[in-house]
Amino acid sequence: MQAKKRYLLVLSCAFLAYCYFGGYRLKNESNLTSPHRMLPSYVDVLSDHLYIRDIESSPQFRRIGSSTYKKVNNSYRNCRMETCFDYRKCHSDFKVYVYPLNDEMNGETPLTPSPAYQKVLDVILESRYYTSDPSQACLFVLAIDTLDRDSHSSDYVRNVQSRLHRLKLWNNGRNHVVFNLYSGTWPDYVEDDLGFDTGEAILAKASMSMSSFRPGFDISIPLFFKSHPERGGDAGFVTSNNFPVTKRYLLAFKGKRYLYGIGSETRNALYHLHNDRDVVLVTTCRHGKTWKERKDQRCDEDNAEFDRYDYDLLLQNSTFCLVPRGRRLGSFRFLEALQAGCVPVLLSNGLQMPFSEVIDWNKALIMADERLLLQVPEIVRSIPATKVFALRQQTQVLWDRYFSSVEKIVFTTLEIIRERLPLQRKRDGIIWNNSPGALLTFPEFSDFWPHYPFHIAPAAAADDNFTAVVYCQLGAPLTPSSTLFRLIKNVAKSQHVSKILVAWNSDKPLPPHSRWPPLPGHVSFHVLQESSEPLIAQRFFPHPLLKSAAILSLDEDALLNTDEIDFAFQVWKSFPERIVGYPARSHYWDDAKGSWGYTSKWTNDYSIVLTGAAFYHRYYNYLYTEWLSPLLLKTVQQSHNCEDILINFLVSHVTRRPPIKVTQRKQYKEQPPGNSLRSPWNDPDHFIQRQTCLNTFAAVFGYMPLLRSNMRLDPVLFKDPVSNLRKKYRQIELVGS
Repeated sequence: MQAKKRYLLVLSCAFLAYCYFGGYRLKNESNLTSPHRMLPSYVDVLSDHLYIRDIESSPQFRRIGSSTYKKVNNSYRNCRMETCFDYRKCHSDFKVYVYPLNDEMNGETPLTPSPAYQKVLDVILESRYYTSDPSQACLFVLAIDTLDRDSHSSDYVRNVQSRLHRLKLWNNGRNHVVFNLYSGTWPDYVEDDLGFDTGEAILAKASMSMSSFRPGFDISIPLFFKSHPERGGDAGFVTSNNFPVTKRYLLAFKGKRYLYGIGSETRNALYHLHNDRDVVLVTTCRHGKTWKERKDQRCDEDNAEFDRYDYDLLLQNSTFCLVPRGRRLGSFRFLEALQAGCVPVLLSNGLQMPFSEVIDWNKALIMADERLLLQVPEIVRSIPATKVFALRQQTQVLWDRYFSSVEKIVFTTLEIIRERLPLQRKRDGIIWNNSPGALLTFPEFSDFWPHYPFHIAPAAAADDNFTAVVYCQLGAPLTPSSTLFRLIKNVAKSQHVSKILVAWNSDKPLPPHSRWPPLPGHVSFHVLQESSEPLIAQRFFPHPLLKSAAILSLDEDALLNTDEIDFAFQVWKSFPERIVGYPARSHYWDDAKGSWGYTSKWTNDYSIVLTGAAFYHRYYNYLYTEWLSPLLLKTVQQSHNCEDILINFLVSHVTRRPPIKVTQRKQYKEQPPGNSLRSPWNDPDHFIQRQTCLNTFAAVFGYMPLLRSNMRLDPVLFKDPVSNLRKKYRQIELVGS
């Protein structure tokens, strides 16, 4: 018996030893031969594995077969600009071609884009990016509506794959941009399920995950409502001095609670944090067709609590707004929180943030982990008031500059792509993340910040000189007593003027050189004619002779003396981003006509400073010529009018500030009746035309950018009963009033 026990013990030890050493050897051999050891990153291997697994389990994989997706995974999954984009098409200019509707239809059902996708197409078609010649295009945008690829949606377009194959320019998607808001459908919402092979096209897609996003190639865009405004957009809710920093509610959320499936875990746990005091997180089960069948024991209580709170009031009265993922990674509440100035607290692990290539989201939101939901209240409580204020202000900058309209979202997408191209100048993060933003700051103008009006301190407002441009349309005789002669002499007396340009745009013959007034040696003088100089055809053309930051724009009948010019220049140096000048006008809303009105009557406020006597920054010449919509410039060209109103629209749009009026000793005088040189300002048709321009400009901008002001800046001691010798600008009072 003892011998038998010893025998069994020896066999057991031998078996255990074999298992240990043999298993260790097999394990090492398997590790040495594992293909994962030859890959550069385990993270890449894991991502690719998950990508293949998700695709193979999706309905689309079963629908169009595995061979297509293997090709996508092996070739297009790793697309970069260098491998899937033809730079040769972008050698001359950055132009975008939009396919004509129903192009290459060949018997297919005619396409009618959804209203949301029509907005995307319209803003491109009416922009400076657009070209009707595909041979000149760098980028191509489909007329096929790809925004909503949820097969249950009424906007879902079928047979996209066959339609693409008939497009002669498709070229497997190379140099194409495909816009998409929704992909996948109930119940699994597979992210990559667009229903067609995008090939080498750049995806501009909402709710993108980090695992499927191709860095430096795809672009993550925000999820926006189909009713999102095409242009303009509503302003943010936060004013520049929005106090107190902390509002009634610390943290808030009101939305759907998913009873099952994707996105349900986080929202089903929010009730743990709701305290009905400073943390208000309310949800409802009332959505979907089967919610009553699936409702749990908390539904009735949650629904009752949900009905107690108004969503808009919560947004406006909360310091932080929770933004949990929905069925997809993105959420409409993200843009709603940005606009409201409620600092978003993002709960969507793996979401690729919109425009993350250029936007620093750490300055505008808090990113939390879905797995650490219970820690969120303490996280937001620990944020100091100074940072909360900075975060809130940044939400307004980003909302206003990149997200408030479809136009801004599309243009931001295009600008990001343009900056990837060789030889294109790039804007750094400071420009992208500060007002007025990259869409209004062009490195083609200058790569030196002090050359821009809004990136410099007022004390360093560039040169201490200006260039005067006198615009001549009437062609009055040039004599020592004429208004034009005296105006040029008064401008030349200023110690700050460095150059005077006379833009002669009259049918009358140009006066000979001997007729012009003699000028000091430090002032250069140039006369430009329409036949040879483009400055005449367009008043705000960035002419090479315009070198100084400050431009004094004058009409030939302006009645300004040297003191008025010098004082206005000193004011402009403190506000170089604005128009500073003398004659002012105002706009108003006419309820009877349902349109904007234009008035020259003296009132307690104004919104326009006419460029017949005003200072502005040279950069606005560049924006006027290179940035404004062709529709706006065409309106000015056809009317031969309104360019001064348009430049006011432009500057107010850029700065979100009104112009500045300075004091003036006398007003413009009407020409006597019957005078052949009568000013167009006195023509009734001229006034009606300007009112029409006002409404046209507001329609193209998508909103009314003009802002009213009741401020006027006067010199110190102006009209005070003290000795005139104490006053710096004495001529403003000495000569008439």
